[in-house]
Amino acid sequence: MNHLIAQIIDKISAPDEAASAAAAEHLDQLTKPPGSLGKLENLAVKLAGITGNVHPDLSKRSVIVMAADHGVCEEGISAFPAEVTPQMVHNFLAGGAAVNVLARQAGAEVMCVDIGVNAELSHPELVMKKIRYGTANMAKGPAMSREEAEAAVLAGIDTVKGAVANGSRLFVTGEMGIGNTTASAAVMSVLTGKSPQECVGRGTGLNDERLQHKIAIVQKAIDVNQPNVNDPLDVLSKVGGLEIAGLTGVILAAAAHHCPVVIDGFISSAAALIAQRLAPETAHYMIASHASHEQGHEQLLGELGLAPMLHLDMRLGEGTGGVLALHLIDAICRVMSEMATFESAGVSTGEGAGPEATV
Repeated sequence: MNHLIAQIIDKISAPDEAASAAAAEHLDQLTKPPGSLGKLENLAVKLAGITGNVHPDLSKRSVIVMAADHGVCEEGISAFPAEVTPQMVHNFLAGGAAVNVLARQAGAEVMCVDIGVNAELSHPELVMKKIRYGTANMAKGPAMSREEAEAAVLAGIDTVKGAVANGSRLFVTGEMGIGNTTASAAVMSVLTGKSPQECVGRGTGLNDERLQHKIAIVQKAIDVNQPNVNDPLDVLSKVGGLEIAGLTGVILAAAAHHCPVVIDGFISSAAALIAQRLAPETAHYMIASHASHEQGHEQLLGELGLAPMLHLDMRLGEGTGGVLALHLIDAICRVMSEMATFESAGVSTGEGAGPEATV
């Protein structure tokens, strides 16, 4: 493993148990029945453990959209042509994509990163981290070399380092890359042992016939490359994608900096699984935003031990589900900071009041 990646992994530690316990204690002092805010209370405890602060300031947040192309598109596995990837990058930079709209509402910065788009791109707001002009066709051989995969992971790490230096303390994973559900399904199949039939979804909207073709291509890519399930970087290089590798780096670096990282959909979760296999503690820093409409997504989250906050049947990617989840994070942070305690409000719980009591 690249020594710089190993250094980041060495910095990832378990969450702060004392801060988590303090958050749980504070929640029980608020003017409500214990546990009555449900999963939001679990989120508050998790955020405290991640940041080491019962009242973390997560107002500065960044959505990192990794963009890259996939050589496997030449196999006809997507309903959209590969040319859409650079076109959508321009849309991100112009502020016209769904993630831009939702990020503006949530007060989040969108950082678009060219990590492997198969086109010449230039824009003052574009983060240039291009490793190569798209991956090779994984149905015929490795998607990229191991060195390229590691360089892409490092690009994600460097992107987070820069954002942290600029004040960001909360990250959302986003991506753009026609063909990336195929690569993500292949990664999932190898790392979980599930069949391609269980992992492959319709992506951009394939009909039944093309879905079966996509499943066959994923199986062919696995058969051709024989990725090593015990070596996540080998899996990433052989059947992954550059944006998946970049997001792996984003997740590792967020955890190393004790920042929560909100995982978006299927592609982001494939990156999260690679990060977790490289450094198991990273799972404690992940927040699952939503359950995608892609068939394998909830199973993938299950592998990570994560429960999604939202079920909206979304399958857009870009970080859109992740950005929507920011509103729930803001909500519980405000509860922790602004809600009165029984003592401060002069409210008596009464003798024998149990968990089901109402205030």
